[in-house]
Amino acid sequence: MGVEGKDRVKALEAGAHAISGFLGRSVLKLRKANNMSLAELSHQSGVAKSIISQIERNETNPTLSTIWRLAQALDVSVDRVLRGSDDESFIEKSPRGETPMLVSEDGRCKLAIIGWIKTVEWLQWYDFSAEPGGELASEPHQPGSIECLSVLEGELEVEAGGVVDVAAVGDTLRYRCDRPHVIRNRGGKPARATLVCILRAAVME
Repeated sequence: MGVEGKDRVKALEAGAHAISGFLGRSVLKLRKANNMSLAELSHQSGVAKSIISQIERNETNPTLSTIWRLAQALDVSVDRVLRGSDDESFIEKSPRGETPMLVSEDGRCKLAIIGWIKTVEWLQWYDFSAEPGGELASEPHQPGSIECLSVLEGELEVEAGGVVDVAAVGDTLRYRCDRPHVIRNRGGKPARATLVCILRAAVME
Protein backbone atom coordinates (compact mmCIF):
# COMPACT_ATOMS: atom_id res chain seq x y z
CA MET A 1 0.00 0.00 0.00
CA GLY A 2 2.11 2.91 -1.25
CA VAL A 3 0.65 6.40 -1.00
CA GLU A 4 -1.53 7.06 -4.05
CA GLY A 5 -4.28 9.48 -5.18
CA LYS A 6 -6.07 11.40 -2.43
CA ASP A 7 -4.08 9.51 0.19
CA ARG A 8 -0.87 10.77 -1.41
CA VAL A 9 -2.17 14.34 -1.19
CA LYS A 10 -2.83 13.86 2.53
CA ALA A 11 0.64 12.43 3.03
CA LEU A 12 2.25 15.29 1.12
CA GLU A 13 0.33 17.84 3.17
CA ALA A 14 1.57 16.19 6.35
CA GLY A 15 5.08 16.14 4.94
CA ALA A 16 4.92 19.83 4.02
CA HIS A 17 3.89 20.61 7.60
CA ALA A 18 6.78 18.56 8.99
CA ILE A 19 9.33 20.18 6.65
CA SER A 20 7.97 23.61 7.52
CA GLY A 21 8.62 22.91 11.20
CA PHE A 22 12.17 21.73 10.43
CA LEU A 23 12.79 24.83 8.32
CA GLY A 24 11.63 27.11 11.13
CA ARG A 25 14.05 25.50 13.60
CA SER A 26 16.85 25.74 11.05
CA VAL A 27 16.30 29.46 10.41
CA LEU A 28 16.13 30.18 14.15
CA LYS A 29 19.31 28.24 14.84
CA LEU A 30 21.24 29.90 12.00
CA ARG A 31 20.03 33.36 13.01
CA LYS A 32 21.18 32.85 16.60
CA ALA A 33 24.50 31.36 15.42
CA ASN A 34 25.07 34.62 13.53
CA ASN A 35 24.00 36.69 16.56
CA MET A 36 21.32 38.38 14.49
CA SER A 37 18.08 39.80 15.82
CA LEU A 38 14.84 39.44 13.88
CA ALA A 39 15.15 43.09 12.87
CA GLU A 40 18.70 42.58 11.60
CA LEU A 41 17.80 39.50 9.58
CA SER A 42 14.79 41.34 8.18
CA HIS A 43 16.97 44.28 7.13
CA GLN A 44 19.63 42.03 5.55
CA SER A 45 17.17 39.78 3.71
CA GLY A 46 14.36 42.15 2.81
CA VAL A 47 11.88 39.73 4.39
CA ALA A 48 9.42 41.30 6.81
CA LYS A 49 10.24 40.69 10.48
CA SER A 50 6.72 39.37 11.07
CA ILE A 51 7.17 36.79 8.28
CA ILE A 52 10.50 35.59 9.69
CA SER A 53 8.90 35.26 13.12
CA GLN A 54 6.05 33.20 11.62
CA ILE A 55 8.55 30.96 9.80
CA GLU A 56 10.47 30.30 13.01
CA ARG A 57 7.24 29.46 14.84
CA ASN A 58 6.07 27.14 12.02
CA GLU A 59 3.05 29.31 11.28
CA THR A 60 3.61 29.78 7.55
CA ASN A 61 5.07 28.01 4.51
CA PRO A 62 7.61 30.35 2.88
CA THR A 63 8.20 30.51 -0.86
CA LEU A 64 11.50 29.41 -2.37
CA SER A 65 12.27 33.08 -3.04
CA THR A 66 11.87 33.87 0.66
CA ILE A 67 14.10 30.93 1.65
CA TRP A 68 16.73 32.13 -0.83
CA ARG A 69 16.68 35.66 0.62
CA LEU A 70 17.11 34.33 4.14
CA ALA A 71 19.93 32.02 3.05
CA GLN A 72 21.76 34.93 1.43
CA ALA A 73 21.38 37.06 4.55
CA LEU A 74 22.60 34.19 6.75
CA ASP A 75 25.52 33.60 4.36
CA VAL A 76 24.68 29.95 3.75
CA SER A 77 23.31 27.92 0.84
CA VAL A 78 19.61 27.18 0.42
CA ASP A 79 20.48 23.52 0.94
CA ARG A 80 22.05 24.36 4.30
CA VAL A 81 18.88 26.15 5.42
CA LEU A 82 16.76 23.18 4.37
CA ARG A 83 18.92 20.48 5.94
CA GLY A 84 20.16 22.35 9.01
CA SER A 85 23.38 21.25 10.68
CA ASP A 86 24.73 17.78 9.90
CA ASP A 87 26.04 17.31 13.44
CA GLU A 88 23.00 18.54 15.35
CA SER A 89 21.15 16.18 17.67
CA PHE A 90 18.35 14.33 15.93
CA ILE A 91 15.26 13.39 17.90
CA GLU A 92 12.02 14.09 16.10
CA LYS A 93 8.69 13.40 17.78
CA SER A 94 5.34 13.06 16.04
CA PRO A 95 2.51 13.27 18.60
CA ARG A 96 -0.16 10.62 18.20
CA GLY A 97 -2.81 13.21 17.39
CA GLU A 98 -0.69 14.64 14.54
CA THR A 99 0.16 11.32 12.87
CA PRO A 100 -1.45 11.27 9.37
CA MET A 101 -4.10 8.56 9.05
CA LEU A 102 -5.38 6.89 5.87
CA VAL A 103 -8.59 4.85 5.76
CA SER A 104 -9.63 2.08 3.35
CA GLU A 105 -12.73 2.40 1.18
CA ASP A 106 -14.72 0.09 3.45
CA GLY A 107 -13.72 2.13 6.51
CA ARG A 108 -12.45 -0.96 8.33
CA CYS A 109 -8.72 -0.58 7.70
CA LYS A 110 -6.50 2.26 8.91
CA LEU A 111 -2.94 3.18 8.07
CA ALA A 112 -1.08 5.50 10.41
CA ILE A 113 1.85 7.00 8.46
CA ILE A 114 4.77 6.48 10.84
CA GLY A 115 7.52 6.60 8.21
CA TRP A 116 9.89 9.52 7.66
CA ILE A 117 8.56 11.98 5.12
CA LYS A 118 12.03 12.38 3.57
CA THR A 119 11.98 8.74 2.41
CA VAL A 120 8.41 8.69 1.10
CA GLU A 121 9.52 8.39 -2.54
CA TRP A 122 11.36 5.11 -1.95
CA LEU A 123 10.53 3.81 1.55
CA GLN A 124 7.17 4.05 3.34
CA TRP A 125 6.01 2.39 6.53
CA TYR A 126 2.76 2.29 8.43
CA ASP A 127 1.01 1.06 11.55
CA PHE A 128 -1.76 -0.97 9.90
CA SER A 129 -4.97 -2.03 11.66
CA ALA A 130 -8.01 -3.88 10.34
CA GLU A 131 -11.37 -4.66 11.88
CA PRO A 132 -12.94 -8.10 11.20
CA GLY A 133 -13.95 -8.23 7.53
CA GLY A 134 -11.75 -5.27 6.65
CA GLU A 135 -10.09 -5.20 3.23
CA LEU A 136 -7.42 -2.89 1.81
CA ALA A 137 -7.10 -3.17 -1.98
CA SER A 138 -4.23 -1.37 -3.71
CA GLU A 139 -3.24 -0.68 -7.30
CA PRO A 140 0.24 -1.71 -8.56
CA HIS A 141 3.20 0.43 -7.53
CA GLN A 142 6.47 0.97 -9.41
CA PRO A 143 8.07 -2.10 -11.03
CA GLY A 144 10.10 -4.09 -8.52
CA SER A 145 8.33 -2.69 -5.45
CA ILE A 146 8.08 -4.94 -2.40
CA GLU A 147 5.86 -4.82 0.69
CA CYS A 148 6.64 -6.43 4.05
CA LEU A 149 3.72 -7.08 6.42
CA SER A 150 4.64 -8.11 9.99
CA VAL A 151 1.62 -9.13 12.07
CA LEU A 152 1.50 -7.89 15.67
CA GLU A 153 -2.05 -8.86 16.59
CA GLY A 154 -4.66 -11.18 15.06
CA GLU A 155 -4.31 -12.73 11.61
CA LEU A 156 -4.11 -11.21 8.13
CA GLU A 157 -4.44 -12.58 4.61
CA VAL A 158 -2.53 -11.17 1.64
CA GLU A 159 -3.37 -11.70 -2.02
CA ALA A 160 -0.77 -10.57 -4.55
CA GLY A 161 -0.62 -11.55 -8.20
CA GLY A 162 -3.21 -14.28 -7.69
CA VAL A 163 -1.27 -15.91 -4.83
CA VAL A 164 -2.82 -15.97 -1.33
CA ASP A 165 -1.10 -16.50 2.03
CA VAL A 166 -1.98 -15.95 5.68
CA ALA A 167 0.14 -14.54 8.51
CA ALA A 168 -0.46 -14.92 12.25
CA VAL A 169 1.18 -13.05 15.14
CA GLY A 170 4.96 -12.99 14.67
CA ASP A 171 4.78 -13.89 10.97
CA THR A 172 5.99 -11.63 8.15
CA LEU A 173 4.78 -11.77 4.55
CA ARG A 174 6.90 -10.21 1.81
CA TYR A 175 5.38 -9.84 -1.63
CA ARG A 176 5.66 -7.93 -4.88
CA CYS A 177 3.32 -4.96 -4.86
CA ASP A 178 3.93 -3.92 -8.47
CA ARG A 179 0.68 -5.71 -9.28
CA PRO A 180 -2.80 -5.48 -7.69
CA HIS A 181 -2.67 -6.64 -4.07
CA VAL A 182 -5.08 -6.94 -1.15
CA ILE A 183 -4.73 -7.23 2.62
CA ARG A 184 -7.74 -8.78 4.40
CA ASN A 185 -8.80 -9.58 7.93
CA ARG A 186 -10.94 -12.71 7.60
CA GLY A 187 -10.78 -13.46 11.31
CA GLY A 188 -13.27 -12.55 14.01
CA LYS A 189 -10.87 -10.29 15.93
CA PRO A 190 -9.14 -6.99 15.10
CA ALA A 191 -5.68 -7.32 13.54
CA ARG A 192 -2.66 -5.05 13.58
CA ALA A 193 0.64 -5.07 11.72
CA THR A 194 3.63 -3.03 10.66
CA LEU A 195 3.57 -2.49 6.89
CA VAL A 196 6.70 -1.41 4.99
CA CYS A 197 6.67 -0.55 1.27
CA ILE A 198 10.00 -0.45 -0.58
CA LEU A 199 9.69 1.36 -3.90
CA ARG A 200 12.77 0.04 -5.70
CA ALA A 201 12.15 1.94 -8.93
CA ALA A 202 12.44 5.27 -7.14
CA VAL A 203 15.75 4.24 -5.56
CA MET A 204 17.24 3.14 -8.87
CA GLU A 205 16.41 6.35 -10.77
